[in-house]
Amino acid sequence: MTGGIPATMQAMLLASVRAPLVAGRLPVRHPRAGEVLVHVSACGVCRTDLHIADGDLPEQRSPLVLGHEIVGEVVAVGTEVRGLAPGQRVGVPWLGWTCGSCRYCRAGRENLCEQARFTGYHRDGGYAQFATADARYCFPLPAGPEAATLAPLLCAGLIGYRALTKAGDAGVLGLYGFGAAAHIVAQVALWQGRTVFAFTRSEDTASQGFARSLGCAWAGGSNDQPPEPLDAAILFAPVGALVPAALRATRKGGTVVCAGIHMSPIPAFPYDLLWGERSVVSVANLTRADGEAFLALAPRVPVRTTVETLPLGNANSALRRLRAGEVEGALVLEPAD
Repeated sequence: MTGGIPATMQAMLLASVRAPLVAGRLPVRHPRAGEVLVHVSACGVCRTDLHIADGDLPEQRSPLVLGHEIVGEVVAVGTEVRGLAPGQRVGVPWLGWTCGSCRYCRAGRENLCEQARFTGYHRDGGYAQFATADARYCFPLPAGPEAATLAPLLCAGLIGYRALTKAGDAGVLGLYGFGAAAHIVAQVALWQGRTVFAFTRSEDTASQGFARSLGCAWAGGSNDQPPEPLDAAILFAPVGALVPAALRATRKGGTVVCAGIHMSPIPAFPYDLLWGERSVVSVANLTRADGEAFLALAPRVPVRTTVETLPLGNANSALRRLRAGEVEGALVLEPAD
């Protein structure tokens, strides 16, 4: 132990894609200039973790610690850190670093930075007892709420919020795939006075009931036609075939927002589904401005996350259940002290 910080920590390691995570111990890396060391209280399990583990995204390093919905306490700070101190609760999101000088960063679009580094992908993430992070990309969090209830806000909430802004002022909104992100976005959209329809797999009556319990006006299968045409649709399920299905359900001038980082191939569809000034757009990552805006909005709604907590050692079970669609709300891992 050095100053109360252990020399090693428990972590779940991705040693190779399409293989189970392996429990192991890693050295605790003390923060470099501009970094903080965070004692992880909770880390949400995100579909992006699945895409990395399943090899849908290019493998960047091995072994890797997944996890980018991190809530924890700062226990050490490096030089040149401003605004964060030991004892402070923070959230560490997917966006972990940007160059600050490219055309995208200069235009306020750091989410598109070509050199961006992401937590739990390029940098070790939160499936561990400790994580280091660039202090500039950490969000201060309130001390009161349970850490597990805050964790899904760090990606499901932030990416969902950016997707919602892409939907514009749509009064009738369709959400395809009702999981961690949709159950947060639905609450925000309803608070804003929108009508929300939920689309799930036809046989997933549990998710449909969950959506209705949150206030969605209708819930049905992903190929069903809603009670009225949509002004916009947000696709959280990574299924390319949902793009033409959503276009079919969307009125002229409407928008279909693809919110995932990965999607199966989009099948060919007739031009008349797109005609009428409908548009298809994607959402890529997040900006720090997105995070600041959403985290200020969430307590006003207020957003209530539905979470199930699991010990860190159950990470493989959590990923399996997420892959199988057996999760209501979000799963959150809690490392043991």
